[in-house]
Amino acid sequence: MTGGQGRGRPIKGPRGLGLRPTADRVREALFDILGARVKGALFLDAFAGTGAVGIEALSRGAQRVVFLERDRRAIRLIGENLSLGAWSGSSHVMKGDVGGSIARLAREGARFSIVFLDPPYDAADHAELLRGAARILEPDGILVLEHRSSTRIESLSAASVRPLRTYEYGDTSLTTLLPAATRG
Repeated sequence: MTGGQGRGRPIKGPRGLGLRPTADRVREALFDILGARVKGALFLDAFAGTGAVGIEALSRGAQRVVFLERDRRAIRLIGENLSLGAWSGSSHVMKGDVGGSIARLAREGARFSIVFLDPPYDAADHAELLRGAARILEPDGILVLEHRSSTRIESLSAASVRPLRTYEYGDTSLTTLLPAATRG
């Protein structure tokens, strides 16, 4: 991990799972961008893979992290990685399709101050995913989308979020988005 209670603690990586974990330098940049928002946050790690981003959030003081992942082997890996530290925050792992899991969270009235989305780089359309994520984002929350740098995020007007800034790190970009009604 790059910071917090677990700084320097290694996270178990994928073993032939077809995962693309967020690189350490990108993860460190993500938490630099989020800054003080993480402490006490309700954090959603969607397309969680190894769980490294959500576990980093716990390490940096997030109150609660919900991990969304569909692959049972990745879910097992998230559990192994969660067991590597004694976090002060709580966590929950939801198995299933991310879109369906987000819809379920919305129906249950769940809200998050930080939503991190790391869909497969070959995902064709981000608009539907962003629309769903906007429904569970707190009014003063922030959504971060990790994507291939060459991918332009289109159709945001219908997604109830507006882009704040895109940060590029080689082939990876992080685009921060706010609820459409928020000015920031």
